[in-house]
Amino acid sequence: MTDTLEGRPREIIAGKNYAHVAIPREDGTVQAVIVWADVEGDNVTLNSAEGRKWPDNLRRAGNATVTVMADNNPSEWVSVTGHLATATHDGADEHIDALAKKYLDLDSYPYRRPDEQRVKLVLEPERVYYNAPR
Repeated sequence: MTDTLEGRPREIIAGKNYAHVAIPREDGTVQAVIVWADVEGDNVTLNSAEGRKWPDNLRRAGNATVTVMADNNPSEWVSVTGHLATATHDGADEHIDALAKKYLDLDSYPYRRPDEQRVKLVLEPERVYYNAPR
């Protein structure tokens, strides 16, 4: 275990792999969502639309765990626990378009609603655990 995102763990998150985000709810239960993710510098980046519950829970809790399985191989995965460093609307539309390019090979996010405001969420790693295949 380490506190930095580098090497193979970074590659897994940077790859076209879906992320499972676990966030503590106010009542003590855990909310889990499957999202697109990427890396920026040493951080994990996520994107959502305002009005969804999980970004609100992340802002309130201030931390989450993101787990990503490598290339559909359940024996290789990375789990990053981190704190919310940034939640911003600045660059959020461009970020979701970049994620659409990564995951769908489209130049822009095709599911955007006209009234939707995107938010880019940046998690700074505190613990990085990598499970290598045996």
